Amino acid sequence: MLLLLLLAPLFLRPPGAGGAQTPNATSEGCQIIHPPWEGGIRYRGLTRDQVKAINFLPVDYEIEYVCRGEREVVGPKVRKCLANGSWTDMDTPSRCVRICSKSYLTLENGKVFLTGGDLPALDGARVDFRCEPDFHLVGSSRSICSQGQWSTPKPHCQVNRTPHSERRAVYIGALFPMSGGWPGGQACQPAVEMALEDVNSRRDILPDYELKLIHHDSKCDPGQATKYLYELLYNDPIKIILMPGCSSVSTLVAEAARMWNLIVLSYGSSSPALSNRQRFPTFFRTHPSATLHNPTRVKLFEKWGWKKIATIQQTTEVFTSTLDDLEERVKEAGIEITFRQSFFSDPAVPVKNLKRQDARIIVGLFYETEARKVFCEVYKERLFGKKYVWFLIGWYADNWFKIYDPSINCTVDEMTEAVEGHITTEIVMLNPANTRSISNMTSQEFVEKLTKRLKRHPEETGGFQEAPLAYDAIWALALALNKTSGGGGHSGVRLEDFNYNNQTITDQIYRAMNSSSFEGVSGHVVFDASGSRMAWTLIEQLQGGSYKKIGYYDSTKDDLSWSKTDKWIGGSPPADQTLVIKTFRFLSQKLFISVSVLSSLGIVLAVVCLSFNIYNSHVRYIQNSQPNLNNLTAVGCSLALAAVFPLGLDGYHIGRNQFPFVCQARLWLLGLGFSLGYGSMFTKIWWVHTVFTKKEEKKEWRKTLEPWKLYATVGLLVGMDVLTLAIWQIVDPLHRTIETFAKEEPKEDIDVSILPQLEHCSSRKMNTWLGIFYGYKGLLLLLGIFLAYETKSVSTEKINDHRAVGMAIYNVAVLCLITAPVTMILSSQQDAAFAFASLAIVFSSYITLVVLFVPKMRRLITRGEWQSEAQDTMKTGSSTNNNEEEKSRLLEKENRELEKIIAEKEERVSELRHQLQSRQQLRSRRHPPTPPDPSGGLPRGPAEPPDRLSCDGSRVHLLYK
Repeated sequence: MLLLLLLAPLFLRPPGAGGAQTPNATSEGCQIIHPPWEGGIRYRGLTRDQVKAINFLPVDYEIEYVCRGEREVVGPKVRKCLANGSWTDMDTPSRCVRICSKSYLTLENGKVFLTGGDLPALDGARVDFRCEPDFHLVGSSRSICSQGQWSTPKPHCQVNRTPHSERRAVYIGALFPMSGGWPGGQACQPAVEMALEDVNSRRDILPDYELKLIHHDSKCDPGQATKYLYELLYNDPIKIILMPGCSSVSTLVAEAARMWNLIVLSYGSSSPALSNRQRFPTFFRTHPSATLHNPTRVKLFEKWGWKKIATIQQTTEVFTSTLDDLEERVKEAGIEITFRQSFFSDPAVPVKNLKRQDARIIVGLFYETEARKVFCEVYKERLFGKKYVWFLIGWYADNWFKIYDPSINCTVDEMTEAVEGHITTEIVMLNPANTRSISNMTSQEFVEKLTKRLKRHPEETGGFQEAPLAYDAIWALALALNKTSGGGGHSGVRLEDFNYNNQTITDQIYRAMNSSSFEGVSGHVVFDASGSRMAWTLIEQLQGGSYKKIGYYDSTKDDLSWSKTDKWIGGSPPADQTLVIKTFRFLSQKLFISVSVLSSLGIVLAVVCLSFNIYNSHVRYIQNSQPNLNNLTAVGCSLALAAVFPLGLDGYHIGRNQFPFVCQARLWLLGLGFSLGYGSMFTKIWWVHTVFTKKEEKKEWRKTLEPWKLYATVGLLVGMDVLTLAIWQIVDPLHRTIETFAKEEPKEDIDVSILPQLEHCSSRKMNTWLGIFYGYKGLLLLLGIFLAYETKSVSTEKINDHRAVGMAIYNVAVLCLITAPVTMILSSQQDAAFAFASLAIVFSSYITLVVLFVPKMRRLITRGEWQSEAQDTMKTGSSTNNNEEEKSRLLEKENRELEKIIAEKEERVSELRHQLQSRQQLRSRRHPPTPPDPSGGLPRGPAEPPDRLSCDGSRVHLLYK
C-alpha cells in the first residue's frame, strides 16, 4: 500500500483548513479535505497526481492528519468517510499546535504535575515539580508553556549530601602540558578545576565523596611525562584515574596504566593509534579521534555523488593511520581511492603526480606549515578552480594561507586564489545549540565563566578550544564513579577500597565509563567501542577568503545538518573525474553516398553486359569467347560491387544486434564475388596456358576443349571459398568489436574528455583466417599474372578473348595486392580504409567489365555480325538454321573419324618401314651392295626383278600419302 504525505504550503492557509468545512453529501463519497496549517494529510493508496485529480473520496476511506516539526495534532487524528457523504467528528476541528519539550513532563527522583492542559503540553500548560524524600529541588518549581517554549530552565532533584567534613577524597592524577608543542593545559587546567567545583557542589553526584586533583606539567614531552607518571604512581595518595593531555604523552601513560589497573581519560589526544583496544585496553578520551573527520568526509562524498577520490598526506603516524581508516570507510561505502601520495618535506612531486593522474576530489592531511607548501605547488600546477575540490583539516588558523612563509615563493594573492572553495572538517568542541548541559550551564555561559578565570586573552591561551572537552571529561569521570559507587540509591562498591591491585573496581569503572551518555558543554558525550568520543563535526568552506559554516554532521545519529550555503566556482559541485564521453567515429556520409552511386552504376553496367552476352549467345564470335564464363564474371562483379554497401554500414545506420549480419554480408559478398569474377577469368587463362603452350603433348586437347571442364574449374574455386567461409562462420563467426583511441580534449572549456571509438568486424582468430585467405588469394593473383604473361602471344579461336582476360587479371591483381595491405594499415582511419577498399572494388569491377564486354559490343556493332546472322535466320527460317547446325556437328564428327583413320595409317606406315629396313639389312649380308638407282629409288638386289621393286615402292608411297 503506497503511503503519500501531502503537505500544505507554509505561508498560505487554504480556506476551511483543519477540516472545519462541511463537505456536501453525495453518492460519490466525501469531498476531499484540505490539510491543516503546518501539517498534512496521508491519503492511503493514492499518488500525488491522483489526489490532485479527484474531488471526492469513496465511502469508508480513511485519512490521517500529520504535523510538521515540534507540533502535534489537536482534535481527531483520523477521519473516516461515512455513507451519508460526511467525515467523522466534523464538529471538532483538527489543528497542528506547537508543543513544548516533553522532557519537562518527567523528573528524575521526582514528580511532575501538569495543569491547564493535557499531554502533550500545549500553549498555556503549566507544570509543577516535586522531589522525592532525601532529595531537594534545584531550580524553579514551576514552568509555563508559551509558544513552544518553557518559561524557566528544567530543574533537577539533588540528593541531600553529606557535609564536606565527612566526605571521603578520591584523587585524580593529571598531566597538563603548560608549554611545549601543544600548551593545552593553559586553558584545560582551569576548565578541570571549574568542573571539580561544579561536581563537588552537586548533592546527587558522589554525595559521599569529593574529587581532588593532583597535577604536573608534562610539557607535551614523553620523557618529562615518564618522570611525573612515576611520581603519581609511587607517591601517595592512590589515584583512581589518570588524565594525560597530548597524544604522545597519552600513548605512554595509557600503555603503562593497565599494569596498575588504572583507567586513563584524556581530554586532548587525537591520534588514531590510541583507538587500539588491544594495546590500550583502559583508555578513554573526550577529544574525538582524528579519524572522526572520516565519517564526515564519506558523508559528503556520498552527498555529492563522488565515487573516486585521491589523497596526499604528510608522512607522520597520525596522518597515516587517519588515511588508513579513511581507506577502509570509503571502501565500505563503495568509494575508491584512486591515487594516494605522501611526502616528508617537499610536496612538489606528489602534487605533479596528482595533476598527471587527473585527481579531482583530493583529501589533504598535513600540518599548517606544510599546507602552505602544498598549495603553493597547487597554484603552480593549476590544480584548483571549478574542476577541483580540496578537503583539509579544520584546525588551521583562519588566515593560515596569508601568513608569511619564507619557505614558499608564492604571493598572498596566489595562495588566496589556490585555496578558494576548499572544504574543511573540524570537530565541534563547543555545543552550537544554546541548550543547558548536565551542569545546568549553556556552552556560552561556560565560555564566559572560563574567560573570567583565565589570566590572558582566550586567543592567546593554549588549549582554549579544547577546554570544553576537559570540563566534560571530569563530568564523565564523576558520573562513572557515581554509578560505580551506587550513587542515586543504587548498590555499589566503596571507592576508598580501590588500590592498584583491585581489578574488580577498575572493571566496574570501565563499564560505567563505556556506557556514559550525557549532554555536556561540548555537546552530547558518548564513547564508541574503542573509547573515543563521538562528537559532531563542523563543515566549513572558504568563500571569498573567509570560512563559512555550511553544515554539521552528527556521526552518532548519522545526521547531516545542511545550511545550503555552499558555493562552487563552476556553479555546482564538480565531477570526481573527467567525464568521459564515448563517441563513435562514423564513416563520412558524403564518401559513402559517392562510392555507393559508383557501385550502383557498376551493378547496372554488369547487368547490361550480362544481358548483352545472353542475348547474343548465338553469335559465333560470342560463342568462341566462352559466354557462360563471361556471365559468371559479370555476376561476380555485381556481387563484389554489392559488397560496397555493407562495407560502408556502421553504427550510424544500424544497431549493435544487426552488426554481425552486416559483417557476414561483407565477407560472403566479397568472397563469392571474387571467386566468381576472378575465378572465371583465371579458369580461361589457365586452360589457354595448359592447352596452347604445349606444342606436341596437347595437340589433341586443342581440338577437343570441352566447356564442362572450364565450369568444373570455376566450381572448384567457388566451392573452396564456400567451404572456407562456412567453416569460418561456424567455428569463429565475425562480431562487433570496439577500437578505443586516446582521449581528446574538446574545444570548449568544459570538464569532459572525448573518447573516440571505432567499430570493426572481427573474430577471435581474425589474423589466422585473414592469413589463410590472403595467402590463398594472393597465390591465385600471382599465378594469374604469370599465366597472363605466358599466354600473351597465343592465338586461338576456342577462347578468343583471352588477351582481354589477361589484361583484366593484371588490373585486378595489382589493385588487390596494393589495397589489401594498405587497408590493414589504415584500419583505424575509417574514411581512408573504406575509400581504398571500396574504390579498389569499383575500379577493378569497372575495368573487368569494360575490357571483357565493350570490345565485343563494338565488334558486333561495327561489323554487323549479329545483323547478318539475324537476316539469314529470317530468310531461311529456323529449320535452315537447325540444318546448318546439324551439318556442322556431322562434319565435326566425320573429321574426328578421319583423323583417327589417318593416325592408324601412319602407325601402319611406320611398321612397314621398319620391316623394309630389316629386309635390306638381311640382303646386304648375302650380297654386296649395289649403287643406288639414279632415279632416286631404293637399291635393287640382283635377284629381284625391277618391276617388283617398282611396285613395292609405289605401294609404300601410296600408303604414306
